Amino acid sequence: MSEDLRKIIIDGQEIEVPTSYTLLQAAETAGREIPRFCYHERLSVAGNCRMCLVELVGAPKPAASCAMQVKDMRGGPNGEPPAMNTLSPMVKKAREGVMEFLLINHPLDCPICDQGGECDLQDQSIAYGRTGSRFPENKRAVEDKYMGPIVATEMTRCIQCTRCVRFVTEIAGVPEIGMIGRGEDAEITTYLEKSITSELSGNVIDLCPVGALTSKPYAFNARPWELEKTETIDVMDAVGSNIRVDARGPAVLRILPRVHEGVNEEWISDKTRYAWEGLGRQRLDKAYVREAGKLRAIDWPEALKIAAGKLSGDASRIGAIAGDLCSVEEMKAAKDLFDALGVVSYDCRQDGSKLTAGNRQSYLFNTTIAGIEDADAILIIGANPRTEATMINARIRKTWLNNDTQVGLIGAPVDLTYPYEHVGTSAKDLAGLKSKRNGFIKTLKDAKRPMIILGSAALAGADGTQVLRAAGELAAAVGAVSETWNGFNVLHTAASRVGGLDLGFVPGTGGYDVAGMQSAKMDTIVLMGADEIDMASFGDAFVIYIGSHGDAGAHRADLILPGAAWTEQDGIFVNTEGRVQLASRAVFPKGAAKENWAIFRALSEHLSKTLPYDNLAQLRRKLFGSHAVFAGIDHAPGSDDAAEFEVAAIGAAGEVSSNDFGIAVTNFYFTNPIVRASKTLAECSAIAAGPAQAAAE
Repeated sequence: MSEDLRKIIIDGQEIEVPTSYTLLQAAETAGREIPRFCYHERLSVAGNCRMCLVELVGAPKPAASCAMQVKDMRGGPNGEPPAMNTLSPMVKKAREGVMEFLLINHPLDCPICDQGGECDLQDQSIAYGRTGSRFPENKRAVEDKYMGPIVATEMTRCIQCTRCVRFVTEIAGVPEIGMIGRGEDAEITTYLEKSITSELSGNVIDLCPVGALTSKPYAFNARPWELEKTETIDVMDAVGSNIRVDARGPAVLRILPRVHEGVNEEWISDKTRYAWEGLGRQRLDKAYVREAGKLRAIDWPEALKIAAGKLSGDASRIGAIAGDLCSVEEMKAAKDLFDALGVVSYDCRQDGSKLTAGNRQSYLFNTTIAGIEDADAILIIGANPRTEATMINARIRKTWLNNDTQVGLIGAPVDLTYPYEHVGTSAKDLAGLKSKRNGFIKTLKDAKRPMIILGSAALAGADGTQVLRAAGELAAAVGAVSETWNGFNVLHTAASRVGGLDLGFVPGTGGYDVAGMQSAKMDTIVLMGADEIDMASFGDAFVIYIGSHGDAGAHRADLILPGAAWTEQDGIFVNTEGRVQLASRAVFPKGAAKENWAIFRALSEHLSKTLPYDNLAQLRRKLFGSHAVFAGIDHAPGSDDAAEFEVAAIGAAGEVSSNDFGIAVTNFYFTNPIVRASKTLAECSAIAAGPAQAAAE
């Protein structure tokens, strides 16, 4: 028997488990269900609720199984393996007593509680509780607390499990929730009842095992059994968090996280959680053409005829820009059509980054998101992961907290929720770092698995290719790339970016990039949901906008073709680590809107360049045939080809600017048209912009 394993007896069954296991984990290994409220596998152990009590054979009283490890169990007097019972009369009595105690002050208001139907307390009181209570006294009442526009509070329901306190302290790194008082006067509250400022605050709603913390925007909208649930992918950033979209009829009413250990674990950002509000507002549900400065509603045949006429001109004076929310399929259909027309000016790099297609490792987060936990030194260059990729920032914080990983930053000083060494602010600081002997460069060189994270802001300048080379040379100098470890990473901010680069949605020979299309006098510009660029720069060009929301692109457009949002069509998205993931349709497109790839298929007929696919399945077969990388669903390449990766040769040699790196995401809550249409995220943005005082009602 390995010294890390130990034989124990659970309800008469002998099993072998690691000594580091808690009794709760050991019991679940044996197939026994242990009720709990305060315990959560991703949080520290509190031992508050006592619901997880078990009987240790030979012990005088029950023990909390969440707070005791297998190595602490005592064996029998004659060398027998330690034993515990989870189904004995003592355990049954203990559970009933604990449940009775927890319900002393809990209001029995399940019919009006938003947690009803998904409440751990409700389920466990039925399974393990008594049929009645022996406490006839009046229940206490607790004043509700203000926690911002996201979290609604009914604090009389709180059982003081402290999951929310531990989450914001340990995971979010913003310790703004705590407990005051003792005994019956104990209350959970925020500091001076201010709004929670963490971008992860909505996760406390999922963590709360009772109805004390619920979703304020979702309140009283629906019951869980009324909702149709669809497993899909988030596109609010380049992380690709796994989510579940809950809809009723044509409306999305809720977005919740799904567990994916390699990507988002079981958390999502507030932007992801409340993007659903924007799906029902400011929608484009019919085609429009601009005449005499005003938009006129038209039908699809007329719209396609106008678009075909504008795309039939000089191909060298036609350009297309893919936005941040485009699926691979719509970019594939658009590229096939533009290639057939001879158009070479198309680009997926709306942010202006100087990354090029071809060498995949030069633009991926090669370490993988889960691989961050193996790093022992991390240098962040021109990025703020807290706002650009919240789940990656949470993973870095987790690594710093558990492994004492050292973090350095080149760029504008920001609050990352963990300490770091500020190494510099510009590309000059980056280029000069490898020649130094002391400071953070020594930390990187001494590390066994150093990591370099290069942000979009560092690559968006005129010297972007030179910055890429400097980062690659630094990675080579500190040994960040080896046969078993690839520590060179590019952090993207857009869900479509990696898929577009994999597809080759970049200018062809003689073609213009986004900046070139803005400066050149183009005749026609096709905006595929591209709203984050200066619309005034297109001059007199005829702008065709294909998208779902009436944002900046639609305001500039001369022709609007209504498309589907990401929840309204099936699509492939590739996250920043190169993981191919499938997004599934939860509801149908609004009004006369069509799936985006189908718009290009219809356009191709009007242009006499009919694309060779009539449905999504045929398009995907064509896609997989020409780009096999998209067939590897849910695979993150990581260090697969690290041995062949010449990291010091990426980019281009040359001088770098001494200007400070910019900021890729200036407003976390307003990064795309969908979230800009959300009322809740608008409130969050206002609070983040200025600390306006708000009092509890």
